[in-house]
Amino acid sequence: MPPVKPMLAVSVREVPRAAGLTYEPKWDGFRCIVFRDGAEIVLGSRNDRPLTRYFPELAELLLEALPQRCVVDGEIVVVTGHGLDFDALQLRLHPAESRVRTLAEQTPASFVAFDLLALGDRDLTTEPFRERRRLLEGILRTDLGRVHLTPLTTDPDLAQDWFTRFEGAGFDGVMVKAADLPYEQDRRTMWKVKHERTADCVVAGYRMHKDGKGVGSLLLGLFDDAGELHHVGVASSLTAARRRELLDELAPLRENALEGHPWRGWAERAAGGRMPGAQSRWTGGKDLSWEPLRPELVAEVRYEHVQAGRFRHGARLVRFRPDRQPRSCTYAQLDEVPPAELRTLFAEETSP
Repeated sequence: MPPVKPMLAVSVREVPRAAGLTYEPKWDGFRCIVFRDGAEIVLGSRNDRPLTRYFPELAELLLEALPQRCVVDGEIVVVTGHGLDFDALQLRLHPAESRVRTLAEQTPASFVAFDLLALGDRDLTTEPFRERRRLLEGILRTDLGRVHLTPLTTDPDLAQDWFTRFEGAGFDGVMVKAADLPYEQDRRTMWKVKHERTADCVVAGYRMHKDGKGVGSLLLGLFDDAGELHHVGVASSLTAARRRELLDELAPLRENALEGHPWRGWAERAAGGRMPGAQSRWTGGKDLSWEPLRPELVAEVRYEHVQAGRFRHGARLVRFRPDRQPRSCTYAQLDEVPPAELRTLFAEETSP
């Protein structure tokens, strides 16, 4: 019975190589633990929030794909002809049931299973991963479509190849776990290797931290070919001391910041461009007010990958670049990753 907290991972820079390790793709979707007990099925999120109402087509499909009583760990994704589409996945979190049903038909979700926590009356969390995987392979119906068993290999060279070759399909990287690893809830006992790059961005504003004592995040921008500055994401994960320091460092750039600021009119714009501060269905009522800065400062940030012209996750501040001109911060510096076909990845599956 829910809740069950998912097992977590520690970030590492390179694919680990050691005897007894297994490797899987890191899917870019919503982590989901599925609980089935007869006709009852619950899709639980990483934060114990039920996802069942947002993905009714998956709930119906998993009733056919899973045995009568089980708990399965996996990922909800939206698969398109160009790879995984996280933006389409986010749109599924809609409050209106009618809209949820429409989106379920237009952009149906898929489920990728990668671990089995319980089967019948048997608690499998103390069993080694190799045994959980063996059982999962035997109980999951993948012939129905949109239910998949994640590829697995014990070959670190193949894992490295996946890491490089399938980024264009929207994958986050590679997951690594020991074949004898038990399932440890809410503990970082796996490894994850994620794509990371750096870019020089214009710092055009900031948001205060929720404690009100310093800078919570820097608002980042890049220029397009037409010379328009687009909001591409934020740099956060700052220490408490650094948040307070930044408040003083950025103070001079607040003076007359709105005069000619490229984002001054963002609130009046209903479409076009990417502007900071807009509320959305998934911001949860957070305070998204921001303090404009004269766009004269350049920051080097570390990011994972870009989707729809924005950093897919929050970036990390590396350093400020007084040697760079803001106008030199364009989209041209971002890596373009060619699309990859998902079926190729599934064709390469092996077992430990």
